[in-house]
Amino acid sequence: MRMPRSGFDSTAPRRRTLLAASAASAFLPLAATGTAWGAPDADDAYDTLLARAAAQLTGGAFDAADPDFAAALKVLDTQASGWWRQLDRSAGRTALWADLSPAKDPGNFGQSYTRLRTIATAWATPGTSLSDSAEVADAVLDALRFLHTEAYRPDRPETGNWWFWEIGAPRALMDTCVLLRDRLPAADLTAYVSTIAKFCPDPDRRTNAPTLSETGANRADKAVIVALRGLIARDAATLALARDGLSDVRDKGKNSLFTYVTSGDGFYEDGSFVQHGSVAYTGTYGSVLLGSAGQLIALLADSEWAVTDPKTSVLYDAVDRTFSPVLYDGLMMDALRGRAISREKAPDHQDGAVTVTNILQLASGAPAAYAERWRALAKGWIRRNTTTPYLRLVGIPALARAKAVLDDDAVPATDRLTGHFAFADMDRVVHRRPGWALTLSLSSKRIAAYEAGNGENLHGWYTGDGMTYLYDGEDLGQFGDGFWATVDPYRLPGTTVDTRQRTDIGSGGGTGTYRPKNAVAGGTVLDGRYGAAAMELIADGSTLRAKKSWFFLDNAVVALGAEITAGDGRTIETVVENRNLHAGGTPRLTVDGRRRPSHPGWSAPLPDANWAHLEGTGGYVFPESPGSPAGDGQDGPRLHALREDRTGTWRAINTGADTGGSTTPVTRRYLTLWLDHGASPTSSSYAYVLLPGASAAATAAWARSRPVHVVANDATAQAVEARRSGLLAAHFWQPGSAAGITASGPCTVLVRRDDDGVSLAVADPGRTGATVRLELPFPVREVIRADDTVAVTPGRRPVVTVRVDGSRGHAHTAALR
Repeated sequence: MRMPRSGFDSTAPRRRTLLAASAASAFLPLAATGTAWGAPDADDAYDTLLARAAAQLTGGAFDAADPDFAAALKVLDTQASGWWRQLDRSAGRTALWADLSPAKDPGNFGQSYTRLRTIATAWATPGTSLSDSAEVADAVLDALRFLHTEAYRPDRPETGNWWFWEIGAPRALMDTCVLLRDRLPAADLTAYVSTIAKFCPDPDRRTNAPTLSETGANRADKAVIVALRGLIARDAATLALARDGLSDVRDKGKNSLFTYVTSGDGFYEDGSFVQHGSVAYTGTYGSVLLGSAGQLIALLADSEWAVTDPKTSVLYDAVDRTFSPVLYDGLMMDALRGRAISREKAPDHQDGAVTVTNILQLASGAPAAYAERWRALAKGWIRRNTTTPYLRLVGIPALARAKAVLDDDAVPATDRLTGHFAFADMDRVVHRRPGWALTLSLSSKRIAAYEAGNGENLHGWYTGDGMTYLYDGEDLGQFGDGFWATVDPYRLPGTTVDTRQRTDIGSGGGTGTYRPKNAVAGGTVLDGRYGAAAMELIADGSTLRAKKSWFFLDNAVVALGAEITAGDGRTIETVVENRNLHAGGTPRLTVDGRRRPSHPGWSAPLPDANWAHLEGTGGYVFPESPGSPAGDGQDGPRLHALREDRTGTWRAINTGADTGGSTTPVTRRYLTLWLDHGASPTSSSYAYVLLPGASAAATAAWARSRPVHVVANDATAQAVEARRSGLLAAHFWQPGSAAGITASGPCTVLVRRDDDGVSLAVADPGRTGATVRLELPFPVREVIRADDTVAVTPGRRPVVTVRVDGSRGHAHTAALR
């Protein structure tokens, strides 16, 4: 098991607290500092890079009269001066802060260094109440000595969470040393460098487990720490070690951050990012990797230690391939944030802001073609999010880069990304339309359903069981406004669940993941526009089994479930929607043209509903399912609706040492729609259609005209036909026929026929087959284009043979006529 990261940031001062602010006068230069080592030599490479490292922390020169900078400066000053007032400077102290006692505890000394870094940053930033104060500088230096004596020194063995010893504390300590470098006595400097050399000697290995190679974000973080140690110690070999750590020179590139992986941690060619072996972690660990690697590239640029690995293009390409699809108007999609969803101080907009910041930082040293595109992307993200404005979330360094982009008329603001993205290597699907996006979180024996540990993500039981996240451009606070503290964790949208009571997960030390036993999870994408996905549900701690599929169209998402079976005597539910209406929302719910009550506490069965519409969200249609029970003595699932105010606390889902939530009650209102399959169902099924952004009238018209037909929903196949767009979409669980397509074995198929010909996409999300043979229901004369894994025999009943073995669930495509 891997242990957790502290918060969501271990680069620069904590991004969620070091925001900055407080007006001062006109233009303010970088803080001038006294010198304990003699005046810096402008031609000295170490001094040049140390000044650059300090500027990365403070932001360099800025106009304090600018309202945005003034606000950021005030935030920094408020946070730092608060820690300063609470700092225990007494001779007999046992801790620096009363709430971080005893200081010897790893979580406590780790957070103590972080607070000292915040104070040091305010000291080094002109315009704060602590700026250039000799009293503050001396107190911070004394506090560093206290921590070295009492808590963090080379002769202490690692205990508790390794992260505090090897990443959290050394990073904050090195940053503080950079800021106070001209006041640090040589003896102190030597002591701190020796300590960090003990616990973070190189980026390559875990110090408390030397046989474990560092990967992904942890490697990137350690590379920055080693580089700062090299600068402080003026050691060329250590700087080279840091640079080479990014490329894993030691192990001949095996764990290079600039190499695509096919298993385990790192970037995948399909845009996936995995950390901790099996967790989809683009939104936190991936972002940290991007930030730390980008920071080190910028720090060492134009020096003898510059990063020159030609494969840095992997990192650059990740912005478009990995991060852009999962950023929605500057929000980081929760399906990619792992256990961080339970962190009160790190909601989706905060982690999104961190990622945007890291992208703009990387742009500062990237080739022009990349940088121009990223700045345009960032401008669009920042401008569109007026709910949680980026400029209020970030500190002075990030603010300076963002304002330069926003003020540059030559930089266009890119529109919202549209398209369908199937991340086969991390069991995630993202479908993006102009006004909305839907993310699907799956899991399998390869990718974890959840990660929990060290008190984090205590109720994450069903987040990987087919949860659907609907993002609406008009409601950017859906998941960031108290959602995880208040939502019913047994009723997450898209999931089929056994209603058994669950206990907290991850409350003990260390982190762990749960990977279910199913093989099938994933799907395919056609023309970058349409998608299909499936997951075999093998529930944890229950006999519940289900076959679930989703079909992603231009303006709709069709969800099908079949073979829903359980034998534990408990009720099984499929959750259609559980919408956060915020503190007191009363959007209109209309069912089959009739308005339903809007007061909290209303609940009703809706067994004969054909359609429903939630004002401000969209429509829901409930077509008949070909797989509905017939002759087995059971009725089909019954729709229910509920409006309720739910109260919870962040502490109930996160008790982490440095990420634990508050006990303050939070109340949010919800509208829930769910299908009740009854107790211990046998071969139950469901079918519903999401129409995001649709009006009530459009939803009613859709329900009447049924432009998409459910043509199969059983143990053999789940399939739909969208005749207007000429699309057939199916997932085959076994050999059989559906929608006119015959398949020789399990696979996901999308076929579209129009005046220009036929386009085809096939995948094997279960990764169990070698080849799949398909017969199509219409004639094909010739092959226009086909992947080398696809063979086509034209004719009146054409045959397509796809070699799926070894393709890891990715799509195989062809264009026919």
